[in-house]
Amino acid sequence: MQQLTSLDIGIIAGYLILTLLIGLYFSKKVSSNVSEFFLSGRQLPWWIAGTGMVATTFAADTPLAVTGLVAKHGIAGNWLWWTFVSGGMLTVFFFARLWRRAHILTDLEFIELRYSGPAAKFLRGFKAIYFGLFINAIIIGWVNLAMYKIVSIMIPELNPELVVIFCVLLTTLYSGLGGLWGVTITDTIQFVISMVGCIVLAVLAVNAPEVKAAGGLTEALPGWMFDFFPSITTGAQSGTINGALQLTFASFAALAFVQWWASWYPGSEPGGGGYIAQRMMSAKDEKHSLLATLWFIIAHYCLRPWPWIIVGLTSIVLFPDLPADQKEDGFVHVMQALLPPGLKGLLIAAFLAAYMSTLSTHLNWGTSYLVNDFYKRFIRPEASPAHFVVVSRILTLLVALFALYITFFVLQTITGAWEFIIQCGAGTGFVLILRWFWWRLNAWSEIVSMMTPFAVYAYLSFFTDITFPYSIYIIVLVTIAVTLIVTWLTPATNEDHLKKFYTITRVGGVFWKKISNQLPEVQSDNGFGRLFADWAAGIILVYSILFGTGKILFGTLQEALLYLAVALLAGSFIYYDLNRRGWSNLK
Repeated sequence: MQQLTSLDIGIIAGYLILTLLIGLYFSKKVSSNVSEFFLSGRQLPWWIAGTGMVATTFAADTPLAVTGLVAKHGIAGNWLWWTFVSGGMLTVFFFARLWRRAHILTDLEFIELRYSGPAAKFLRGFKAIYFGLFINAIIIGWVNLAMYKIVSIMIPELNPELVVIFCVLLTTLYSGLGGLWGVTITDTIQFVISMVGCIVLAVLAVNAPEVKAAGGLTEALPGWMFDFFPSITTGAQSGTINGALQLTFASFAALAFVQWWASWYPGSEPGGGGYIAQRMMSAKDEKHSLLATLWFIIAHYCLRPWPWIIVGLTSIVLFPDLPADQKEDGFVHVMQALLPPGLKGLLIAAFLAAYMSTLSTHLNWGTSYLVNDFYKRFIRPEASPAHFVVVSRILTLLVALFALYITFFVLQTITGAWEFIIQCGAGTGFVLILRWFWWRLNAWSEIVSMMTPFAVYAYLSFFTDITFPYSIYIIVLVTIAVTLIVTWLTPATNEDHLKKFYTITRVGGVFWKKISNQLPEVQSDNGFGRLFADWAAGIILVYSILFGTGKILFGTLQEALLYLAVALLAGSFIYYDLNRRGWSNLK
């Protein structure tokens, strides 16, 4: 097995030194207050804020996960995450500007901006600890395990545990020093490195001697692996036909029409939230917030996956005998088999970049919850701005150490935790979206929408044979029903509090008439019909670019031109509408 050369080591070392220098460069700038530390002073241009979102979702485990889907179900297997486009576009046109307009530091601060009373206070504090520490540590741990696997295969001469610990501590250092300024600038560089590395690997993969000898990928593999769409059946069960992904109509409908708006999942929260909301709130203004999120969705679905998909297909040709539970490792095996000295260092640096980008964002985001929504809110509200920056740096380190503990001593024993968290978020999205647009929802609505899915999931798991994705229908319906009942049985949010929220956000809509009628001087948003048209056009735009790019890569140019023509029309419609409304009105 080929070991790293001096050139490889030099490339990797150069990348690591660069990230540390960026953190040092911004350390003084972010030391003044937590707005600089957690939101870059709300001065990020759209292309940096949006690229930071893409880089964070890149992660070290994502190429491996896509490889596993492709190896098992072909290209159509990616519909398990392609269905989230609708939710992403909803965030672009309905929520990106609202998050920036709210002028808050974290999305949890929104809770007490929108709701009033002890329930709102409890909800904010609980979510700060639950998401900022525990859920965040599980997510970081999951990414750490992926990096552990990559190091084990690519650099077997090194202890993977020590490599992961070193990377976590280095990332903690530069993100703790540079705050979100350091994180976002390194994110941008890391995204470029990651994409270049994966594109280089994809080019080498399709030109591998074994692939060329078979006449190319399309000749070496069965045709169903290149189908962009799963087979939809009217049968009772989903599964495969000769390996091709087959979904019942009910299963596909649950994924395509329900899950994207109903379920909470990290990084794709309905209505925005988490580190996505953090980047929207860090943008220069509402225009940059909208454009950043639009760029993120396009890059996330259209640019990132195709190099991974090509490498995933190649891994089947080069390593056909990999066990089913190791198909994801095919991506790393292709790297090990095809990369010459220098390029091997580049690809390892690319994976380090993807990994450290995700890690740094989660450290900064999780710490923002612990500082702004717990420590500052409940423990030391009157402390100086500089004090909170010091506390932020200390907590960044503590979160990193806790995540390492979860990685090595807990996570490997609860491998189903990720799926459990996602399913238990079903139904929560209803409140996360509607809390912006309906005055009657209160803090108890959100609390119940978080609790009910856990109870319904437990009942379905222990007392029925109903499994995912069919279970999502029941969980969502019960959660919505219980939430509405509790909403009407509990007192509404204080009316003066609602007036303050409405004045700040100017959200508009018929479900705010009770409040807006009392505030005729507030110029609220309108034109929701046009926003829905932009939303639909955005969905068409992303899918058309996604499939058009794929058709180009596999040589079907006539179909590619058709897809790209549709994308051009959809993009032109969005541009025309935003231009007609006036770009200055988006600020």
